[in-house]
Amino acid sequence: MENLKLATYARKDKDQIAKDYRRVFDLFPRLEERKNQIAGTLSGGEQQMLAVGRALMTRGRLMLLDKPSMGLAPILVQEIFCILQEINRAGTTILLVEQNAHMALQVAHRGYVLETGTITVQGPTEELVRNPKVKEAYLGG
Repeated sequence: MENLKLATYARKDKDQIAKDYRRVFDLFPRLEERKNQIAGTLSGGEQQMLAVGRALMTRGRLMLLDKPSMGLAPILVQEIFCILQEINRAGTTILLVEQNAHMALQVAHRGYVLETGTITVQGPTEELVRNPKVKEAYLGG
């Protein structure tokens, strides 16, 4: 809970904070169960949920995520990406850095392929999924 509270420090709309706690706990019921637990003792998946929840509590219009699926069980990866899609549909822009190309291309609108720090391919995800270079190198086929 301390992590979520800290994310609201700079907010001016103090009357809306309770509503945003409810939103985070609706998206991540597991966090509500663990709200009195020290963040460092949460599982990897729960820590990822907390990181996303903390970002939501800032009410920012842009969320930057660096490999949110790293180290998570496949079922949690699916859950996190579904929630990210929901957050995006609600109006938050998401910049996602992700090594799981399959999942990233399922939820993104646009993609960029980086190789040693250089953008080698870019475009709408529909084009990237059909791109032979992307298919072979990142999608297994």
